[in-house]
Formats: sequence, C-alpha cells, structure tokens
Amino acid sequence: MVDPDGRIVVLLVEDEASYVDALSIGLAADGFVVEAAMNLADARKLFHERRPDIVLLDIMLPDGSGTDFCKEITSTSNVPVIMVTARTEEVDIVLGLEFGASDYVTKPYRLRELGARIRAVLRRSIPAPNDVQISVGAIRIDGSRRSVTRNGIELEMSRKEFDLLALLASRMGQVVTRDECLDELWWGRDLTDTRTLDTHIKRLRQKLEDDSSEPRHLITIRGVGFRLDP
Repeated sequence: MVDPDGRIVVLLVEDEASYVDALSIGLAADGFVVEAAMNLADARKLFHERRPDIVLLDIMLPDGSGTDFCKEITSTSNVPVIMVTARTEEVDIVLGLEFGASDYVTKPYRLRELGARIRAVLRRSIPAPNDVQISVGAIRIDGSRRSVTRNGIELEMSRKEFDLLALLASRMGQVVTRDECLDELWWGRDLTDTRTLDTHIKRLRQKLEDDSSEPRHLITIRGVGFRLDP
C-alpha cells in the first residue's frame, strides 16, 4: 500500500541492528518508507497492519526461518518478496525462489543497487490487463484478479505459480523452453540447479490435472520445455 505521499512502503525483516539502521536511512533517502521488524512475530504484525508494497526478508531470524514467512506471504497475497541474506550457497537461493521470492540479494550489497532491484520487482509485479481471460478446458485464468478457477472453484496460487501459468497460457499450444521460463520469471539468474522450475511445474500440474490420468493440459517436452494445451 503506497503511503499518502505516494511513496513505496518497504517492510524490512532483519535481525542485525547495523543493517536495519543502514537500510532504513539509505532507503528513506532513496524515497522509500521503511517499516522494520527484527523478528518474525513483529514482521507478521507489521505485514497485516501496514500492508507493505514489498518485503525485504532475511533468511536467518531469531524466532524462525525467513523462507517460511516468504511462503506465507506469497501463498496468501500478491506482495513480492526479495530475500536478503549473507548466505551465498545455491541451495538457499533456490529454496527462497521455490517459496515464491521474486528476487534475492546477498550481503554485503550496495544501497543504490537494492533500490533499483526493488523498483524492478515492483514493475514486474504489475497485474495483467483487465481484459485478459484465458480458458483451458475447465480452467479459467483471470488476469485482472490474478486468479485461477477449475470447474468454478478457485485454486490457491502463489505469485510465481500464477506467473508461470500465465506465461504458458500466453503461448497456448506452443512449447516454452526451460531457458525462456527461467529468463522470464527468474530474470536470468545463473542457477545450475533448475529444480525450482520443476517444483513449480509439479505444483501446477497437481492443481490443474486429474490425479488419476496422464496430463491433458500441462505437458512436459522432455529436454526442451513445457506446453499448455487447450
């Protein structure tokens, strides 16, 4: 929720006081409104009270894992999450992306770069045009509401799951390569382990297809990519 002065509200979840101080001052100077929490309990309270436009979320927190909170946010709202962490192991990065994070940055980082990342993620998070309505058998994709229904029942979709489905639906009947999916939705991140994409495809298939049959709509083209068939 943009504040009355039109500025972007950022929820910063970080347990190191030095980073909280530096980020609060630096991002405020860059035109953002910063709400800070140093643990998950306070973060959850601020998230529901302040309704931020974006969340900067550390992975390691004193009362739990930031990745769990990331999953909560992305499964119940369209608020984008940028993971902020000192850990550079690829497994941590992949885990955050699997839980729906829109981007990640590792410490130490430059404030100017972080501000640019925030604005870029928010630009990519603009909802689809109001007139986008796509049907795939009994499945209905509503771009204005960012919702998906199957036989009239709304399906629970994370931000990334919806974006992946919308990408495939925009090229109905055509193969979208794995590289195209990664470039479009994970913005060229150099992830040698692309299991995060496979995880999202698996989740989508579980929601869209009948359990007892071969996939009818979400088809895997082995070694190439994926195709959504009407």
